[in-house]
Amino acid sequence: MYSSSVADAPLVREPRHAPVAHLIRAGVVEGIHYGSVVVLGADGEVEFQLGDIEAAFYPRSALKPLQAAAMVRAGLPLDGELLSLAAASHSGEERHLAGTRRILEAAGLAESDLRNVPDMPFDPVVRDAWVREGRMPSRLAQNCSGKHAAMLWTAKLNGWSLDDYLDPAHPLQQAIAGAVENLTGQRVAQVTVDGCGAPLFSVSLHGLARAAARIVTAGPGTPEARVADAMREHAEMASGSGRDVAALMRAVPGLLAKDGFEGVQVAALPDGRALAVKIADGANRARVPVTAAALARAGVDPALLAEFAGEPVLGGGKPVGAVRPVRALDPLTLPVSA
Repeated sequence: MYSSSVADAPLVREPRHAPVAHLIRAGVVEGIHYGSVVVLGADGEVEFQLGDIEAAFYPRSALKPLQAAAMVRAGLPLDGELLSLAAASHSGEERHLAGTRRILEAAGLAESDLRNVPDMPFDPVVRDAWVREGRMPSRLAQNCSGKHAAMLWTAKLNGWSLDDYLDPAHPLQQAIAGAVENLTGQRVAQVTVDGCGAPLFSVSLHGLARAAARIVTAGPGTPEARVADAMREHAEMASGSGRDVAALMRAVPGLLAKDGFEGVQVAALPDGRALAVKIADGANRARVPVTAAALARAGVDPALLAEFAGEPVLGGGKPVGAVRPVRALDPLTLPVSA
């Protein structure tokens, strides 16, 4: 289905995005979200594309399942909820903080060993509670702390240095880059620093979808299958209570889904059907309904996706419209009164 060879890196260029969603107020298109979408069939072939699926882009946290698989390949002995947390953009709930502490304790390490940036919890309700309680930003509360704890343990298990584990030249990051190239099937186009401080690898939207398909179709017990199983079984650990990505995995049987900042989404079904979405302006209000429409394009029953049809546009506190996928993406499904 997929070649084991690695293709050249995608071109670094201005992406040729296309309209993917309309903000409709009382029947008038008030705003347009641009972006790109790719849907792969179970055979790995492109079944639908819109915009630019081959330009280099940064997947942001949608890359975390690949990073987690790379760490398991390198000996990380996690499974279940803690492996899900290693692939998480968590909300900063107490269970996420406790889980990260458990990873660090198992590795014989401490919060002070983390090199991610201190931050407040991602979830607004949890963050507001922290403010009321006078709690300060911390590395543990930052949404990537589970990944960083797992990176530290992986480095320690392999006898690699810890202080510089975020250096792109570090053996850990080189192993992750190799796994990214292996799973996406293409060379990394560019390396930069993600918001948390970890190296971030640029691939194409097509490559990201291909990687998700490879993860969900990997054989039982493989590093990739362990990551997919952990994230699907512990969706709230990979995100948080009330997060749309966890709700998607609960709503669609067997779905693996991961979001990323700046309007990125990747998802894959157990048979290898997969999709990837990039919203050019980074808007979540477009990411969610566009992802739902792409899942419908991939063959998911639209009835399972009704809650992801898009947040309403309000006028005087009442719904007067919606953010809707463009007709080319979503010609028949997910009707929303506008």
